[in-house]
Amino acid sequence: MPKRKIILFANTDWYLYNFRMGLARKLRDEGHDVLLLSPEGEYSERLRAFGFRWIAVPMARRSLNPWRELMLVSWLARLFKQEKPDLVHGFTIKGAVYGSLAAKLSGVKPRVNSIDGMGYVFTSASSKARMLRPVVVRIMRMAFSGKRTAVILQNTDNMNVFTQANIVDKSVLRLIKGAGVDCRRYVPREADAVETKAPLRILLAARLIWEKGIAEYVDAARRMKSENRTVQFFLAGSPDEGNPASVKRDVVEGWVREGLIDWLGHVSDMPKLLTKIDAVVLPTYYGEGLPTTLIEAAACALPVITTDAPGCREVVSRNGEDGLLVPMRDSVALADAIRLLDDDRALARRLGLTARKKALNEFDESIVVSKTVAIYDELIPDETVGLRPSFGQETTS
Repeated sequence: MPKRKIILFANTDWYLYNFRMGLARKLRDEGHDVLLLSPEGEYSERLRAFGFRWIAVPMARRSLNPWRELMLVSWLARLFKQEKPDLVHGFTIKGAVYGSLAAKLSGVKPRVNSIDGMGYVFTSASSKARMLRPVVVRIMRMAFSGKRTAVILQNTDNMNVFTQANIVDKSVLRLIKGAGVDCRRYVPREADAVETKAPLRILLAARLIWEKGIAEYVDAARRMKSENRTVQFFLAGSPDEGNPASVKRDVVEGWVREGLIDWLGHVSDMPKLLTKIDAVVLPTYYGEGLPTTLIEAAACALPVITTDAPGCREVVSRNGEDGLLVPMRDSVALADAIRLLDDDRALARRLGLTARKKALNEFDESIVVSKTVAIYDELIPDETVGLRPSFGQETTS
């Protein structure tokens, strides 16, 4: 099998570490040269500790300065010319667009672009987002054009957005549901460990931005408290500094003082945390791709409550069978769903077990990696084919 160089580029080192290590490891295990690119952060040294070559990118995640962004694309193009990769794979809108533009400038033709969610520009109703949207669409059209390119989306709603906006030809689009989770690490606790009389423990794990449904979650907690229910509400995550939609630290601390939630901050060991949780909630109205937190919960056979929103309904596709769906921005419906699980622990157990089966069949990391590498095989010229890993059975998307 010929050895190939693959560049994986994301807008944070946290993203590479948490969501793409399975892909990077499999490529390396198959004998390929994997180069990781991201801005520097607290996970950078962890990437190196895994034995990967990692290069810091001079990228400001929230910059809108055109000159600075052009300089970043130029910097990437110079790096790609020097490294001469066989394929560049960019993640998130910014990473995909900039990585693809730089690859075109440097003469790298095979380009894979993973869009994990449509993000602020496509989902916000603000005047700033509406002004930026047509500009971003034009840039995306330019970046993603070409015969040997693919755009990977995580849900059918986003596929429709790309098609309706005529961003790329349909033949370029691929559907892979999520980044996957390792279902060997995320496992159910023993059935006899599920205490039917103990207080129900609910978790929302997300970046602390309002669009994740943080206010609705807290309001549901307030409703449960007013009924003297003993449901415990846990919140895992940190404020997204610099994001105008970030929930301020003092606001969260105020909820803690009211006795509405237990705030865990950033949690690095999610498998361990989920062994102490009975249900996972994500009342988001953000532009999700496919929320990993829901897949992690499903893999642990935990029931999930989420909104009837793009990405979320890929995980909970049969309301009442593999999870519970509630309307967006509706804290009353959210409280009703939590109350249902609190009153019917047998239902909660059934929902969780069905979710676990779905996670194994559709969302396991091996499936996602296998489908991703199949796209690499498709785009790299015939004489260099040989990237496909031999594990995992693909499922039909």
